[in-house]
Amino acid sequence: MASDPPPLAKTIGRGTSSEPPNRFEAVRVEADWEQLERTDDLIEPRKLPTAFLPDQTRGIIRENDSPDIPFRYGINVYRGCEHGCAYCYARPYHEYLGMNAGLDFETKIVVKYDAPELLRAELCRPSWRGELIAMSGVTDCYQPAERRFRLTRGCLLVCEEAGQALGMITKNALIRRDLDVLSRMAARRLVHVFLSITTLDAELARVMEPRTSAPQARLRTISALREAGVPVGIMVAPLIPGLNDHHMADVMRAAADAGALSAGFTLLRLPYAVRPIFEAWLKEHRPLQAERVLARIRDTRGGQLNDARFGKRMRGEGLYAQQIAATCAVFRRQFGLEGPLPPLNLDEFRPPRDAAGQGTLF
Repeated sequence: MASDPPPLAKTIGRGTSSEPPNRFEAVRVEADWEQLERTDDLIEPRKLPTAFLPDQTRGIIRENDSPDIPFRYGINVYRGCEHGCAYCYARPYHEYLGMNAGLDFETKIVVKYDAPELLRAELCRPSWRGELIAMSGVTDCYQPAERRFRLTRGCLLVCEEAGQALGMITKNALIRRDLDVLSRMAARRLVHVFLSITTLDAELARVMEPRTSAPQARLRTISALREAGVPVGIMVAPLIPGLNDHHMADVMRAAADAGALSAGFTLLRLPYAVRPIFEAWLKEHRPLQAERVLARIRDTRGGQLNDARFGKRMRGEGLYAQQIAATCAVFRRQFGLEGPLPPLNLDEFRPPRDAAGQGTLF
């Protein structure tokens, strides 16, 4: 009788060891254990380096018409994300690139090397009127790759020159590197920043979002941004029923103490390949909680693990979802995090100088 196949080798420093099939590909490569013996060598932990691939697209500002997203235009200078969050709703986007939503998403980062130049060109178009732009609505603009490529900083400098208003969200304290630009933009009411904080439990954060900044580093970042005059809010995002929903009060209290002005949450989303990746993560890292967490998620999703309907996907439905929303509202009031951030100035936009250094007359 054939022996069971050895388990997949775990990856060190990554959010998942999974390599789920790409739903758009007809051919899939699988490990063939038939000729192999079960040996310790097969299950040794492995380290996978990050590969950076060039993005050949010629546009940078993307438009969406989703009724439950609070911005129309967004910029993402990276596709894929080294942060490796096990729950990331953006993972399936890598399948459109012929890769998988698991390890490929974390280890094969597609880079828009000329992002600042593309942004400059698009802001110079006569049709652009200085509408709010979000960075980043999909993958984190301050993920570790930004230390090397500095593309987010390049885009910030272009926006500062043009008086272009930005809303930013990140999990990474690397944003503090750009306090000089952000403070100047904030003085002109051109930027808001949100920090995403899922938990204050450093051990949970380490295994759930392994290459993000530690929770305490994010709190220090809030303080640094506020000292620089930058309006800052937080998002408890995602809020995972049965796993981190009971952390909400502690997160909001700490964020308010650090200087945050606003708070909100989004409910966990598990589209397409994210569901099996997150389930595998739960069984590996929180086996005793796994069934309860999945049951709680179903309580907020009409018995399913995901609901893609506009108006429902961010907040869920049912009694448990209502309790989460009500609890969030109570803590926002208690810790003074109810108000929106100060309004941005959308009237200061002027097209920047073009690539040749030529300004506009209008």
